[in-house]
Amino acid sequence: MKYSYLLFDADDTLFDFPKASSRAFETLCKTHKIPYTPESYRLYHEINLELWAAFDRGEVTKEFVTHERYVRFLRALDLNRDPAACNRVYLDALGEGVYPLPHAEAVCRELKSRGHRMFIITNAVASVQRSRLRGSVFAEFFQAAFISEEAGAAKPSPAYFDYVRRQLPEMTDENVLVIGDSLSTDIQGANNAGLPCCWFNPAGKPRREGLRVDYEIKDLRTLLEIV
Repeated sequence: MKYSYLLFDADDTLFDFPKASSRAFETLCKTHKIPYTPESYRLYHEINLELWAAFDRGEVTKEFVTHERYVRFLRALDLNRDPAACNRVYLDALGEGVYPLPHAEAVCRELKSRGHRMFIITNAVASVQRSRLRGSVFAEFFQAAFISEEAGAAKPSPAYFDYVRRQLPEMTDENVLVIGDSLSTDIQGANNAGLPCCWFNPAGKPRREGLRVDYEIKDLRTLLEIV
């Protein structure tokens, strides 16, 4: 095999995060009596994306993101609710939202049967991601999950991948492939760490100039032809 170690991003690579997020948001709204409308979810989503982008740039902490998104959201709706309580309800519901993307289970099952060693690399909230992995079909396929808040660094920082290397001493720059949907975290992270990468790009988004993309796939099944 070409790549014996496979490092998979989780959200939007294996898991349908928008579906999980929208259902968790619905639970949040029902619990705290917040209007649940397309407009309110769009507002929350825009605030959330803006803050996570700042996190990816290293400007804020994950704890700041998960609290501040509700501060801004509730302020925009002129609602008096506890942001911390909102965050807890949302994260608990998100941890139960396990929705694999098309072909993800079958591809992972085939890769494991071929003898690949597979791991999760993610910047997500640790409690949420571990809950989702435990309750998902992927639990039997992945040997470990390397989560940024436990690593002390986040993708795309080289320090994050240095952490992964320390956990996997037999992994080399030649026998590993990073697979993910995000140019700014997964692919940029692989570039920063000098690792081969595969961009999962089902929407056909344009590449970013100056960024190395070793492989680009629209369908996860294509990965079986690469590794």
